[in-house]
Amino acid sequence: MQSISDRDGWFWLDGVWLAWRDARMHLLTHTLHYGMGCFEGVRAYEGPNGVHLFRADAHVRRLLDSAHALDIPLDFDAPALLDAQREALRRNALGDAYLKPTVFLGAEGMGLRAEGLSTHVMIPAWHLAHYISPSAAEQGLRVLTSSWSRHHVNISLCRAKTNGHYVNSMLALNTAIKAGFDETLMLDPEGYVAEGSAENVFLVRDGVLHTPEVTSCLQGITRDSVIALARERLGMTVRERRITRDELYTADEAFFTGTAAEILPIRELDGRRIGRTDQRPVTRELQALYRRLVRGDLASDLAAYGDWLQAV
Repeated sequence: MQSISDRDGWFWLDGVWLAWRDARMHLLTHTLHYGMGCFEGVRAYEGPNGVHLFRADAHVRRLLDSAHALDIPLDFDAPALLDAQREALRRNALGDAYLKPTVFLGAEGMGLRAEGLSTHVMIPAWHLAHYISPSAAEQGLRVLTSSWSRHHVNISLCRAKTNGHYVNSMLALNTAIKAGFDETLMLDPEGYVAEGSAENVFLVRDGVLHTPEVTSCLQGITRDSVIALARERLGMTVRERRITRDELYTADEAFFTGTAAEILPIRELDGRRIGRTDQRPVTRELQALYRRLVRGDLASDLAAYGDWLQAV
C-alpha cells in the first residue's frame, strides 16, 4: 500500500502551496508532543452541478471556535480558509474528497509553559470515496460499548474538535476492533450514551428520533444536518436528551452520523440485535436523502439547502 505521504499533489500551509512530498515540519513541533491543536474534517462531492464542499462554512466556524476556546490565535479568517479549501480541490484535481484543515503550534519551545509559539494552519485534501465498506454501510455495524468513557465537560473542551481528544477515541475503537467489532459506543462519565469513536449516534423508537444532548459529545455538523432532514423532510419529532445504553438495545433502529461516515446503521450492540435488521425505514430514507443532498442532485434540496453547498 502506498504511503499517504508519498504521492503527487499540493498542500496548503500558512497561505503557501507546497508540493505534497515537501510538506515537512520540525520534530519538536509543539502539537506533536502535547496535542494542543484543533482540526476539521470536511467532505467534497462531485454532483450534476460540479464539485462542491458540503457545509464548509460550518466547519470553518467550528475550527475558529475551537482555536478560540483553546486560546490559539489565528491570522486567517473564514473567507481565506474557505478559499484555500476550494483551491486545494482544484490544485489536486479532486471530486469526492476529504479535507483536513488543522491548526497546530510550532517548534519555538518545549514544555507546558512554552511561550512565543507560532500558530500554523495546514489544509491537505485527498480522494475519499467510502469511509467504510459499502457492505457494512448496507448491512449495519456490529458495535461494542467501550470501557473507556468520553471526556467529562470539566476535564477538557468537549465542544472543541481538539487533536489530543482523539487518543480517547482511538483507545476505544482499537479495543472494539481487536474484539472483532466494527465500531465502539462511548458513554459519558455518568454512564449515559455519548457517541461513537468519531460519530454522533441516533436511535428511532415508535417513530421518534432521539440523540444525546450536546454535553460530553461533539456538536456534529452531520448530526445537525440529519436533525434538519428528519424534521423538515420526514416530519419527525427529534428529541435531544440523555439516553441510556439499554434504550439502544431496545430501539427500533439506530445509526451513527459523521462527516466521513455519513450515515451508518447499527445492526448490533453488545451482541444484541437492534430492531429488525432487514427493515430500517427511517435510516434508509435518511441515507437516501443525505446522499442526494450532499451531491446537489435534487432541485428541491438546492432550494432549501443550497447554502450548504459551496461551489468549487
